[in-house]
Amino acid sequence: MAKIAIVTGASRGIGRGIAKRLAADGFAVVVNYAGNSAKAQDVVNAILKEGGTATAIQADISKPEDVQSLFADTKKQFRHIDVVVNNAGIMGLSPIAKCDLDVFDATIATNLRGSFLIFSQAAQHIADGGRIIAFSSSVVLKSFPTYGPYIAAKQGVEGLVHVLANELAGRGITVNAIAPGPTATELFLDGKTEEDITRLRNLSPLQRLGEPEDMANVVSFLAGPDGGWVNSQILRVNGGFAY
Repeated sequence: MAKIAIVTGASRGIGRGIAKRLAADGFAVVVNYAGNSAKAQDVVNAILKEGGTATAIQADISKPEDVQSLFADTKKQFRHIDVVVNNAGIMGLSPIAKCDLDVFDATIATNLRGSFLIFSQAAQHIADGGRIIAFSSSVVLKSFPTYGPYIAAKQGVEGLVHVLANELAGRGITVNAIAPGPTATELFLDGKTEEDITRLRNLSPLQRLGEPEDMANVVSFLAGPDGGWVNSQILRVNGGFAY
């Protein structure tokens, strides 16, 4: 019986890369998306074309009823859940002095509240021996101006990872987070000048941006048989950025 993986925010960017990699690893993949059904279906079609199994399920991870439906619909279709990858997120940037509560609240709602809701449902529904993988960010080590809302949310996610790992003791379930450095996705590149991108690229000793596949490779490791002894960790997948 194939193992089942839910990947949130899987219609583009890092999530798309993760969904395709896990499908190549033999997982049946639930491609979660918030609003763009066409892009989600493109990911499903790409997986099917390669002989994999995938389906798209809509859910806004900041909404409890959506998250509950995501897990219920997955179990209805596949009967069990083995891996949950919570990749969905937004990048809300605003100076703290501006006190832009709309940006702050939206960022917390998706990145932190959404992670909490996904963790809660995963803890209830994932099979013993399963893997829960969250996403933080290596930018938490840099404290860049305007990143206050984003960093606050991501540091909260890291705290939840450690707590949930302890709460699931005895079930053989691992809980970890990946913290990417600058990665060439629409979310990251939006609004940045070429000078910005060059500066961020050179913050890594490897002098390049990460690619979605770099993150997908680490998810594959954590979700696979070789990752079973890694638990309650934040893996900073960043080419040396921030050190």
